[in-house]
Order: sequence, then C-alpha cells, then structure tokens
Amino acid sequence: MTETTTPVDPTVTDAPAVRERIPHEVVASVLAATTAFVGGTALHLPPWAIFISWAGTFLLGGPNLPNARRLWLAMPVGSTYALVIVVFEKHLGTTFGDGQFAQNAFGAVCILVVNTTLMYTGRLKLFSLIPGMFFGFASYFATFFGGFGYDAGNPWAAWVCVVAMNALGPVYAYLSRRLAFPVHDAS
Repeated sequence: MTETTTPVDPTVTDAPAVRERIPHEVVASVLAATTAFVGGTALHLPPWAIFISWAGTFLLGGPNLPNARRLWLAMPVGSTYALVIVVFEKHLGTTFGDGQFAQNAFGAVCILVVNTTLMYTGRLKLFSLIPGMFFGFASYFATFFGGFGYDAGNPWAAWVCVVAMNALGPVYAYLSRRLAFPVHDAS
C-alpha cells in the first residue's frame, strides 16, 4: 500500500504576515556591534559565544521561550563536560607518561569517555538537545584555549564566562526580532 501526500506550498503559512518597520538585517547588525563592548571589557568575555547560541535559536525555529529554555539547559551541560575534560587533562594529563604522544593518548581517552557520557545524557528528555550541548562544549574549549575570561587559563572562570555569554544568544535573537518593530501586514 502506498501513501500519498499532498505537496506543501512553502509560500503558504498559518502564521499571520508581518512587516518589519526596521529591516532585520539592520537590527541584527546593530546588536552584533554591541558585542564589541562585551568582549572589550576588562573581563575579556567571549562575545562570539553569543553568536553561537543566537544562531542556534534560529536553527530551532526562532526566538521563543521554549527554544531558549532548551538551549539554556543544554549549553551549560556541554560546557560542563568540556570543563571535566580540561580538569582531567590538567591534573592527570601525564598519567600515561610525560611525552606528547602519552599526553595525547590520555586526552583521547578523556574525550572518548566524557563525550560518550555527554551523548548518553542527551537521552534524558531534559537535556535532549544534543546539538545545544555541543554548542556549549565547543564554546567552552574556544573560551579556555583562546585565553578568554576574567582569569585566562582558569578552567572554572572560562566556564562561568562561556555559560553567561551563551545564555545571551537567545536574548539577542529575541531582540533582533522585537527591535525590528514588526506589525501585522494587512495585504
């Protein structure tokens, strides 16, 4: 038995048509410019971490509270797993020996075990947004190894900084829509 489907016209939506008073491109660019002040402070925060979760918000379908919550739950989990890897490597990195190959082998084992645990965590409904966890995971490594944060090289400071910056992404996504001052289009 074959199943027939009706073709979907991508131009037809159930949502009411809206018109932006200020183009989204302009609003998003102005907001993006404000991140220079975030990163340019004495805290040396990673402003690009905002962009990661801002884009992630739109990948989930756009700014709304359920999408923001999913990211806000998932990203810190990913950053926490990355923190565990860094702490293990800092304190136990020479377990297999002092040579570079031995340290790389230890790092590979850490990544294998911790990454597997991260992905199994994604089986829990609360943390089911595995890509969101990887946004946090990658953002943490870039923050720590990039020397960002109020105490560069401190794994815990990197965690605080990246979690805060990732949390701002959904807020920026919301503002990028809201500050365009959309109105319902009567046409």
